[in-house]
Amino acid sequence: MANLFTTLSGNFPADRSRIFARFADGGAMRYADLERESARYAHALRTTGVKVGDRVAVQLPKSIDMLMLYLGCLRAGAIFLPLNTAYTAGELDYFLRDAEPALFVCDPAHRDRAETLAREVGGVRVETIDGAGGGTLSVIAADHPGSFDTEPLDDGDLAAILYTSGTTGRSKGAMLSHGNLASNALTLRDHWRFTPDDVLLHALPIFHTHGLFVGTNVTLAAGASMIFLNGFDPAEVMAALPGASAMMGVPTFYIRLLGEPGFDRDLTRHMRLFISGSAPLSADIHREFSERTGHAILERYGMTETNMNTSNPYDGDRIAGTVGLPLPGVDIRIADPASGDVLPQGEIGVIEIAGPNVFGGYWRMPEKTAEAFRNGYFISGDLGFVDPRGYVSIVGRDKDLIIAGGYNIYPAEVESALDALSQVHESAVIGVPHPDLGEGVVAVVVPRTPGFADADALLAALADSLARFKQPRRIAFVDALPKNTMGKVQKTVLRDTYRGTFG
Repeated sequence: MANLFTTLSGNFPADRSRIFARFADGGAMRYADLERESARYAHALRTTGVKVGDRVAVQLPKSIDMLMLYLGCLRAGAIFLPLNTAYTAGELDYFLRDAEPALFVCDPAHRDRAETLAREVGGVRVETIDGAGGGTLSVIAADHPGSFDTEPLDDGDLAAILYTSGTTGRSKGAMLSHGNLASNALTLRDHWRFTPDDVLLHALPIFHTHGLFVGTNVTLAAGASMIFLNGFDPAEVMAALPGASAMMGVPTFYIRLLGEPGFDRDLTRHMRLFISGSAPLSADIHREFSERTGHAILERYGMTETNMNTSNPYDGDRIAGTVGLPLPGVDIRIADPASGDVLPQGEIGVIEIAGPNVFGGYWRMPEKTAEAFRNGYFISGDLGFVDPRGYVSIVGRDKDLIIAGGYNIYPAEVESALDALSQVHESAVIGVPHPDLGEGVVAVVVPRTPGFADADALLAALADSLARFKQPRRIAFVDALPKNTMGKVQKTVLRDTYRGTFG
């Protein structure tokens, strides 16, 4: 392998007039346009002083121009550093100081803030893209030719740095190489049977692994096309579905679609594949989706540091509550969190991962990098087990494990039991300080019927499915769970909210 763009472009349609992306306004971008625009952005990077190996920090709303800038970075040998649009000035200050990018690209509306930050940090040039063909970097790109000699790079050269959420300390920059991303894109293309005839409905953000590396890279690796939506809106997605063959989403997408009366078998009959990830998909939603559409959602498991690790099969049983089997070339083992000893099948331990998809370490954090690996395997921090068929199930994060009265309680087990109840739409289970037990189990529940708040009824229903020590000692009812942009429940927020529950 080589430069990721070279690898991907080797799979582009021979007829470059084929459509790469269609937009909600009826416009389209062809593969020839993609090659031209990515080349212009690669030239623009050179013009602004970006050299091979320099970081390019990007905080932009989703747009096709942002995607072309990503490809331009690959072609120019720059390291793409996408930043969540929700990050504050204080968070941006940390990222700019830590990554030391040569260029920071932002929305024109935020240029003043970006310029102030850049002056304080020093050595960072600021340019803009507005997503509609405007912005200073877009103007620079437009003045350049539509061809560019893509930098010849090695598999180990960095393609991107993605910062982790930082819920347990300073955010860490995961360093992903051209080889990491290429191996995963080609594996997923084959595993999920993507071909040039596929049309992916793309409603995910592109500052994250899911929308950028999975959705985009897999589409390009197949020479396929996409319907490129700037965000997720149920009505817009439903209007676009007839033109798609596949969709990637987070559980929140599918929950919201199930709330739409028109989302049914007729609308989805032509679809080939629905994929879910970035957060656990409850068995209840899995079942309801299948009953409504006739499709079994394919759930997979990945993370910032590794891209995708496992997937339920394309052919075969897609088992609710599991994330499937290890992908080809990926080695998964379940280890004792303390000793690192490999555990027998069926026992719960920490998931450790090895393979060409696994990142090289954390940017300028050698100690954190050393802590993250053991015997050549990346320690994911996710707790799980492997069943007799080889399917991997995740029971929670190591940091989310609840220890009450000396007993280990896995939140996912309690959540699964709650979510199976007819009165429950979704739930999140946390441990908070308890004067006698160390930690007490608190369940935060979104009821299926607004206004339902009968905790005793839920506890009675759990009596036969959960041991007493696993049952919640308090159930709180809320209208919605706090989630990040990828649909993951923010348990740190819940723990802070309910910390004083037991005095």
